Amino acid sequence: EVLLVESGGGLVQPGGSLRLSCAASGLTVTNSVMTWARQAPGKGLECVSAIYSDGRTYYADSMKGRLTISRDNAKNTVYLQINSLKPEDTAVYYCSAALDIWGQGTQVTVSS
Repeated sequence: EVLLVESGGGLVQPGGSLRLSCAASGLTVTNSVMTWARQAPGKGLECVSAIYSDGRTYYADSMKGRLTISRDNAKNTVYLQINSLKPEDTAVYYCSAALDIWGQGTQVTVSS
């Protein structure tokens, strides 16, 4: 069974940081383009970052400069470090493999 399990979300104050994790089983994260996307309340799904098999990375302009995507091949896990969080970053963050397999999401709430 192929599974992606996100974790690391929570309530954080504006200006804070979070590291989201996406643990994969049944697939190898280095063999797929791994994507982080988010869905804010009442809005559509937005791809915010991706890491390709060859290590190239992508960041959405809306969050560029505040994100770092990385992977740990030994743990078969992909991470998303988000810095300088803003209230408008409040969303459910999802991990995907090849935009085909999706995790259940992790809630990020930015509020004072």
